[in-house]
Amino acid sequence: MTDPQAAAALSAFLDAVTTGNLEVVDLTTALSSSTPALRLPAPFANLIDFSLEEVSAYNEPGPFWRHNNIHTGEHVGTHLDAPVHWITGRDGDDVSQIPVRRLIGRAAVLDLTEQVAADPDYLLTAADVEAWEDTHGRLTAGTWLLLRTGWESRGDSEAAFLNTDDTGSHTPGVAVDCARWLATEREIIGLGVETVGVDAGLAGGFDPAFPVHHYFLGNDKYGITSLRNLGRLPAVGAMLVVTPLPIVGGTGSPARVLAVIDPDGALE
Repeated sequence: MTDPQAAAALSAFLDAVTTGNLEVVDLTTALSSSTPALRLPAPFANLIDFSLEEVSAYNEPGPFWRHNNIHTGEHVGTHLDAPVHWITGRDGDDVSQIPVRRLIGRAAVLDLTEQVAADPDYLLTAADVEAWEDTHGRLTAGTWLLLRTGWESRGDSEAAFLNTDDTGSHTPGVAVDCARWLATEREIIGLGVETVGVDAGLAGGFDPAFPVHHYFLGNDKYGITSLRNLGRLPAVGAMLVVTPLPIVGGTGSPARVLAVIDPDGALE
């Protein structure tokens, strides 16, 4: 039987979304053939880029409709990493097995734009998180930690977004000790970033390599990448909705990521 109080709360929530008293913010990078994608160096293999293949367009193959085949790698554009994506999570869930309750959660936004403007290789530390917690409270179970770095401003140019030179790709990320600490000492759902991957551009040279992948996916946590509009969210108080395709055997999926915010205190 439906709890009357819960039903009333859900009704109030839906009314507030319908009337615009609650704002829905799209955090997703539009997906097209020009969407920046990860470029691994040889000898590693890369995913294919996103593309559309026309099947019909109101013509002889389909006179009343238009439809396309899509071709894409799992980890292109704004996407979710499932535990099975990484060797440390190889016995974990694929993207179709992720419990749906874990695709909706609180959003905690940690702003690193000043640090990253001064150093594109900036790495989040546990001290950064603890300083945020001193102001906003401890990261709680059911929370997505979102890193605002200003990197979305580079999203219209793959060269600027990947920021690669002879020494590698220079994009911000998370320090090794911080990745391990967040994965084991905080009951968060996962980490969301504005960059092409959840790890720093130079993280292939860390120990362990790619520590966010290593520790998060190995501890049944997730990653989401290529987010936008994090500057429109409060540090706390938003709700995050992540909608990957339930691909059986999938290691990840492109996803639409939405945030619901209460800009005027409509539900207080």
